[in-house]
Formats: sequence, C-alpha cells, structure tokens
Amino acid sequence: MPKEALDPGIDLHKLSILNESGEVDKDLEPDLSDERLLRMHRAMVWGRQFDERMLKLQRGGRMGTFAPIKGQEASQIGAVSALEDEDWFVPSFRETAAEIWRGKKPEDILLVYAGYNEGGAIPEGVNNFPVTIPVGTQTLSAAGIAYAVQYQEKPQVVMVFFGDGATSEGDFHEAMNFAGVFTLPLIFLCQNNQWAISVPLKKQTRSQTLAQKAVAYGIPGIQVDGNDVLAVYAAAKEAADRARENEGPTLIECVTYRMSLHTTADDPSRYRTEEEVEAWEKKDPISRFQTYLMGKDILSEADLDSMNEEIKQEIEDAEKKWKEKTEDLTDPLVMFDYQYDTLPPYLKRQREELEEETSG
Repeated sequence: MPKEALDPGIDLHKLSILNESGEVDKDLEPDLSDERLLRMHRAMVWGRQFDERMLKLQRGGRMGTFAPIKGQEASQIGAVSALEDEDWFVPSFRETAAEIWRGKKPEDILLVYAGYNEGGAIPEGVNNFPVTIPVGTQTLSAAGIAYAVQYQEKPQVVMVFFGDGATSEGDFHEAMNFAGVFTLPLIFLCQNNQWAISVPLKKQTRSQTLAQKAVAYGIPGIQVDGNDVLAVYAAAKEAADRARENEGPTLIECVTYRMSLHTTADDPSRYRTEEEVEAWEKKDPISRFQTYLMGKDILSEADLDSMNEEIKQEIEDAEKKWKEKTEDLTDPLVMFDYQYDTLPPYLKRQREELEEETSG
C-alpha cells in the first residue's frame, strides 16, 4: 500500500537565552528596561524567601499542607510578567510567586493555608482565579474564560498554569482541543518540574517533549529553559501577542525542577537521589539571573543585601497582618455566607441551630 508523508505544519523549537552561567545570547535578549528586570528579580527572590518562611511555619504547626515553589521562580515570574493587568491568570496549586506578582496579598496566602477560606477571596476587578487542587481541572476553566473573552470581543489573554502530571489528564487534552478548534486567546503554561509527585516524566509520557503535544491540536508549541527567566518571558510575550491578534492558543513547556517537596506531606528522598537535586541546584534560576544583572551593572552585592533585608521585613509585616486577620475570623457562621445568595431551607435551619449553640 503506497504511503504519503504528512506534514502537520508545525515546527517545534527549544528556546534558551540565559545559560546556566548567566551568559546571555545578545541576539535573543528581550528588550526590557532595567527597572523591569530588577522588578522581576525582586519578585523571584521574594517568592523564594516567602516559600522558605512558609515551610518553617508549616513545620512549626502554624499552617497546613502547601506546595513549595523553590526552583520554579523563573517559570512563574517570566510568564506572568508578560501579561497585562486586565488579562486572566489561572493557577494550579504551586504558583505563589505568580500570585503575588498578580496582586495577591501574602497575608491572604498564609490565611488560605492556615485553613481560612476568606484568604481565597478575589478582589473586584482583579482577573485572577483561586488556586486549583484537582490536577488539570483548571485548564477547562481557562478554556471557558478564553471562550467568553473571545465572544465578548475583549482584548484579553488567558494564561493557565499546570504541571507535567496534568498532561496525562483528559481535562488537559479536552481544553487543548477546544482552544485549538475555536482559536482561543489562551496560553497553556506547563511547568515541567520532572516529577508528578513520585512519578518521573519518563513514566508520564513516551513523547520526547511535552511541547510536541500541541501538534495534535493544531496549535504552536515551544519548549523553553524554565530556569531562564528571559526565555520564559520571551516565549510568553510572543504567545500573548499572538493571542491578542486573534491567532489562537500556544503551549509553552517550561523545563524546570522542583528543588523542594511536592507538598509538605511529601518525602522526595524516597524516590529521587541527592545527586539529581544537586545537579539542578547548579541551574538555579535566581543565581543565574543575578549574574546576568550584575554583568549589566544594574545590581550589586550591596543591593542584594539591602533587598534581602527589605524582603525579610515585608514578610514579617505580612505575618503580622495574617495574625490580625485570624483574630477577626472567629465567627463559624460565616461558613454559610459564600455559596448561596439565598440559603436553601435545610442550610438555613442548620445555620440557626449552630447560631443557637454558639450564642450560649
């Protein structure tokens, strides 16, 4: 039987601009102001320090389980910094640095992981979604938002974050297909941190890359060095520009590494080696970005010392605000306030019973 070669019409590329030594490819270097570069750097360091403080709070029994972000700061800040304020940000459960960039107050993040649902409230006019715990489900929500944006003819872009494990979920494939068919203004941002809890990427897929999954849905896909904040920004900016021009969705695979725990309920030493972690520590996204900024003479060791002290104080201030908020959240009746505009009779009855019990 004669066979004819098929060309899906999509080229796949890998993008790297800032290497592990902090050396930049001048031909690919994005045109960003010194102010913008320093803001991105500060956000990455802020996310790292806040992450480390949250881990101490959790280990001290003052917070519940959360997912650390250490090692993935470039993937997050590089991506969201390419968005405009009016764009939509849809996180999974490991986007603390991106959430803060998008205006989430750190004291509210602490509030959420201390068990207070009030911390998840989104201010009016802020186009952020709350974190999503079930793996991959947020991709469908993002596709719905993008469909609504397109229908209303708004010049907005939607960016949804997920991990490599989510690419094995049906939700991801349904969202990709829907976005491709309807040419939606949607950016799929995959943080491929090599591990879906204890399942390595090699057991997650036979594909050489995750970026190539875009081919099946007729949309562009690109793999970037996820520890290179400049490459992530450049890819996200190009995807956002395409989406704003009604050219449809993009899949971006950020190859990075989770240097800490999957969550604080996890023990990664049971499934990965110290040598693997040490190898990725040499690719640390923050240190390479600092080398680059120092090479441009816009950052010094004195600047770093001063900034670190400022961030430390800001985190302490956020903790104080968090404690103050918890002191005001002592009324259990508020659990009935957020789901229904008008309470159903059975919930109204339960509320009245609880009120009676607690008033005495």
